[in-house]
Amino acid sequence: MIQSKGEILFNQEVAPSCWKMQLLAPEIANQAQPGQFVHLRCTENYSPLLRRPFSLHRASERKIEILYQIIGQGTRLLAEKVQGETVDLLGPLGRAFQVKGQPEIIVLVAGGVGIAPLYFLAETLLKKPPLNSKLILFYGVKSKENLLGYGDLKKLRINLEIATEDGSLGFEGEILQLFQSRLLSFLSQSLQVFACGPLGMLKNIASLSLKYNFPAQVSLEKTMGCGIGVCRGCVIKGSQGYLRVCKEGPVFPVEDIDWAAIS
Repeated sequence: MIQSKGEILFNQEVAPSCWKMQLLAPEIANQAQPGQFVHLRCTENYSPLLRRPFSLHRASERKIEILYQIIGQGTRLLAEKVQGETVDLLGPLGRAFQVKGQPEIIVLVAGGVGIAPLYFLAETLLKKPPLNSKLILFYGVKSKENLLGYGDLKKLRINLEIATEDGSLGFEGEILQLFQSRLLSFLSQSLQVFACGPLGMLKNIASLSLKYNFPAQVSLEKTMGCGIGVCRGCVIKGSQGYLRVCKEGPVFPVEDIDWAAIS
């Protein structure tokens, strides 16, 4: 874990109420793995008091990017920051996604801002040849105007499946419906699934994983205090005891979680 001052290179709105920030943070960028997060102080003072966790969306040799949605005081203040300002960062934190072996198919399922860590995962996998797996990304949003990084996604060498709830682009409906409609065709081959998005979507993916016996990992969101496993403010119930989202997660194999206890 590194604490550093990240210089803002850009901070721009990329969809309604959704922003992308790029920061110069060489030490964090060099260690970052897909699925990990940074814990960011939104102001120089103590209002708001707590840092905010953000999944790493991209990381190069010297720069990192985050995607965030304005939902409260912290993110509203963050959206007001401009190029040249600095923010206090802790990271990279948490457990990353882990692709095991060489599955024939790797499926990524993203809902809304959940695209953030999965884009980083896809980009990282494509930079590590040879990738013999077929890589498929299912990405769902309410409307095409809510798509985040669509231009960048189209440039990746992956199979891209889009769902919009209003039918403005791709499949009309929720992304889970589209994923389920394709799932049976994947099961004849070795498959690994990685997902991030709304809790209901993740619960359903966990249920499908257990029903059809394919491995799946999910990235969970939880309000955090310290972000380093000390305060235990982000504890969830696991299948073998309690788990800290900031430390044992945010990425979990679905079988490690007691889904009935999470709301």
